[in-house]
Amino acid sequence: MAGIIVYEGESFENALRRFRKSVERAGILRDVARHRHYEKPSERRKRRLINAKKRMYRRMKQGQ
Repeated sequence: MAGIIVYEGESFENALRRFRKSVERAGILRDVARHRHYEKPSERRKRRLINAKKRMYRRMKQGQ
């Protein structure tokens, strides 16, 4: 769980900015998006295989 300590005299905008950074670093929004809908294990394997192929093609293209 992301959380921050609001210091005395700190503006709301600064505290909100620090909180958003901590949420982003923790990967909470990415996790929420991933769990928004149930993904069957077969669909997860298929997605990961497609992503691996894309990465491989990108790496091969960079090597040329």
